Amino acid sequence: MTVTIVGSQLGDEGKGALVDLWGGDADVVVRYQGGDNAGHTVVEGGEEYALSLVPSGAVRGKVGVLGNGCVVNPRTLFEEIGTLRERGLEPDVRVAKRAHVIMPYHRRLDGIEEEAKADSDSGLEVGTTGRGIGPTYEDKAGRRGVRVGDLLDPDVLRERLEYAVPQKRALVEDVYGLDVGEELDIDALHEEYAEFGRRLREEGMAVNCSDFLHDRRESGDNVMFEGAQGTLIDVDHGSYPYVTSSNPTAGGAATGTGVGPTVTGRGEVVGVVKAYLSRVGEGPMPTELDGDEREETLASDIREKGGEFGTVTGRPRRIGWLDVPMLRHAARVNGYTGIAVNHLDVLGGLDELKVGHAYDLDGEERLSLPATTERWAECEPVVREFDPWEAFDVAAVAEEGYEALPAAARDYLEYLEGQLDTPVYAVGVGPDREQTVVRTNPWE
Repeated sequence: MTVTIVGSQLGDEGKGALVDLWGGDADVVVRYQGGDNAGHTVVEGGEEYALSLVPSGAVRGKVGVLGNGCVVNPRTLFEEIGTLRERGLEPDVRVAKRAHVIMPYHRRLDGIEEEAKADSDSGLEVGTTGRGIGPTYEDKAGRRGVRVGDLLDPDVLRERLEYAVPQKRALVEDVYGLDVGEELDIDALHEEYAEFGRRLREEGMAVNCSDFLHDRRESGDNVMFEGAQGTLIDVDHGSYPYVTSSNPTAGGAATGTGVGPTVTGRGEVVGVVKAYLSRVGEGPMPTELDGDEREETLASDIREKGGEFGTVTGRPRRIGWLDVPMLRHAARVNGYTGIAVNHLDVLGGLDELKVGHAYDLDGEERLSLPATTERWAECEPVVREFDPWEAFDVAAVAEEGYEALPAAARDYLEYLEGQLDTPVYAVGVGPDREQTVVRTNPWE
């Protein structure tokens, strides 16, 4: 059995909480794309764990795998593992030998290139986290990357560095006219990353991901696939160029781990939806609350109540009403069997409540996104108003179940079910695992 957890919006939907909740029935939890730019916050027993690379299942004692579709910063990986151990956990993390490695020069180039875009007045700056994700995927596509398997053999690692580093040095010095440091020192890089390779080898962490998952499934294990970011940040299906450099959508679970699409296709695909919309960084957001003072106050209230600040960066997120055309696009691209709606409690007590039901584009009503970001930016939301509901007792609702939700909140959820033709499997009414109302367990 497999369950794939996918973000339905612009990231930050609370995927980690669902992976943590349903990860109890999984034996292996696999990240299939992204790197340490993707924050997952897991709360258990009042304890909060902020993870940026280690799969969320580690908090539940599950085997965590970083698939070949991931880009891995060994510094972050071993730092997070060390922090979890200090807090009394023993994370079992495996890393695909085919996964690419984020090198220090990738991080340097990420900052340089983003700054250059900002200075050019091109409007193409993405608002990256500066963690080297894009440049690492660029090297992967350009066939000049360093992979986890290369770290295991010091001779191979040196060959890779001697090919790649002079190119990066020339880019920094000759193109951008900047000085270089240890991030482009072959000897220093080789020493540090060969040591990471030794640790990976001695701790048995490096695996052939496809073989490993095949063997675990053959032995009867349940496997959960965990996507980072969200559908609208997918490099192929998102709001390009304001996207990440990989595929958070459900199809990425197959290519990013080495299992066949018939494997993930026979399982469940659950889309995680935040009950409103948030975004970090640049790009269109038709339902954004940024107009008059009233809207800005609403956005501020939702931001504070929902804790809408980036897990990795701490940046305040932009806030908007739920964008239903975006969700229709996500449901089609991912093929959801169910959705989980988080942060419903945050909407309790508002004076008004709306959703972006459709778009108006050149006088025509559109129920889904245009293909280009430029046209999406021209869309005006066609809003639908809902009766607001009072703030409710989260503990009581979590204990008593779906019917304990206010009637107006249930109407809101059932509207979503109808628009997406997809049942609501779970409703998050608080950050803790016990504060999710489960209607359907995807493993059953």
